[in-house]
Amino acid sequence: MKLLRILAVLAAMLLAGSPAFAVTPDEVLPDPSLEARARSISAELRCMICQNQSIDDSDAELARDLRVLLRQRLLAGDSDAQVLDYVVSRYGEFVLLRPMVNWRNALLWGTPVLLLLAGGGYILVASRRRKTLEAVALTDEERKALNEALGKDA
Repeated sequence: MKLLRILAVLAAMLLAGSPAFAVTPDEVLPDPSLEARARSISAELRCMICQNQSIDDSDAELARDLRVLLRQRLLAGDSDAQVLDYVVSRYGEFVLLRPMVNWRNALLWGTPVLLLLAGGGYILVASRRRKTLEAVALTDEERKALNEALGKDA
């Protein structure tokens, strides 16, 4: 009986961790192929309020408005690319969960690579510049002082 309770709690925890799609039945398109396109597009769009959720997963009112808007655009005959372009032109590139790589944000994408290359280059140059220390023999006076400090007889 105790095992069943543990399994029930584990199952509840697993189900609680899964994403809850926020699409309401009144938003669902009657055509399954259009609905599948709408779901794939909405998975690429960021909720501007939640910011780390797609509009498909968000319960925010703005996310609902975006879901309705993209379904209206699909019903009007727009392609997936046209719908994304329309939403990006209206809300900016931040609405995309995976931002586009272009010249405007190339510095943003390239900076980590440049920093890694610069750091690797610095480490390489610094390791080649490192001088090896040569062992210098102790003088008789130094050896005598060391032996006295260690309590040894010379």
